[in-house]
Amino acid sequence: MRYNGVSPKRVWRRISAIALVCMACIAALPAQAEQVRELSSFAGVRNNQLVGYGLVVGLDGTGDQTTQAPFTSQSLANMLSQLGVTIPQGTNMQLRNVAAVMVTSDLPPFARPGQELDIVVSSIANAGSLRGGTLLMTPLKGADGDTYAMAQGNMLVGGAGAQAGGSSVQINQQAVGRIPNGATVEREVPLNLGANGGTLELQLDQADFGTAQRMVTAINNEFGRSVAYARNGGVIALDGPADDNDRVNFMARVESVNVTPTRAPAKVVVNARTGSVVMNQAVTLREAAVAHGNLSIMIDTTFGVSQPNPLGEGETVVVPDADIEVEQQEAYLRMVEGAQLNEVVNALNALGATPQDLMSILEALKQAGALRAELEVI
Repeated sequence: MRYNGVSPKRVWRRISAIALVCMACIAALPAQAEQVRELSSFAGVRNNQLVGYGLVVGLDGTGDQTTQAPFTSQSLANMLSQLGVTIPQGTNMQLRNVAAVMVTSDLPPFARPGQELDIVVSSIANAGSLRGGTLLMTPLKGADGDTYAMAQGNMLVGGAGAQAGGSSVQINQQAVGRIPNGATVEREVPLNLGANGGTLELQLDQADFGTAQRMVTAINNEFGRSVAYARNGGVIALDGPADDNDRVNFMARVESVNVTPTRAPAKVVVNARTGSVVMNQAVTLREAAVAHGNLSIMIDTTFGVSQPNPLGEGETVVVPDADIEVEQQEAYLRMVEGAQLNEVVNALNALGATPQDLMSILEALKQAGALRAELEVI
């Protein structure tokens, strides 16, 4: 198969050349200092996940099929009973305009009662679409089972679809909607920073002893005294002020301190589902010889008709004729070696391998001890 007259291998080589130029430019950049806020966060200052179960009404015949999702009618009956409406037992409600949904949101740190949150509404049954629906009052609970927010409102659904005559077309997802400011905080999460005499903790996003040591030195130099000390490679303790206002100023000053993190360890990340291969600047290759070749099998089936004699008693039948061809590309040994990222990419591109082949080659190089990097498959 060719793309605009260009073979796939040539397209892959062009893409590899562009990637090589980009990675070479990145490799030439010096290490940049980053602020503490980009490398770590204060312990306790985090979001909390909320979840709730609710009903969406007002759908245009695209709701749940109650015969396959009986919990939808059961939920509606329970809600109506709380509103003083009694449904006779055994009533078969056909609720084509109602859908059972799960509502999720994130409760940010320091959220107070009365603040509004964005929520995501997702169908959990067989509703065709949530477009035009209204979410009824839904309590959002945290991991401890307590209610922290109440959600309600009209949904925004980005998808669209149509069907007629047995054909259908759909754009984006219609079973998920979003309500901006659709929930109101009813309860705050208690957070007492500096409860132990003003002591605070910084948690590094990626634990690294070298980065922790540099961060401690930079913070102490900023304040001109020892206010920070490392507990381990991922946690730094800070002696903060006891007063709340002074503590906020102290934390803001700490977050703005510039730190140059240590060089990341050599790592190659392979995505087995998409075929993506990503490596950082520290990856190196020791001298090795690699033979790369592909075996392709092509099967072409044609159908012929076997016609009996005019006076015979045979039947006309279709006879398949399969033509199988095996083709093996030339395989040869090629030396690969590189101490810098661009040299590594050059050496791997010289093999002419596709991304799928490259994953096998990298794994073999790792087993042979030639790839000086950690190989991670995601």
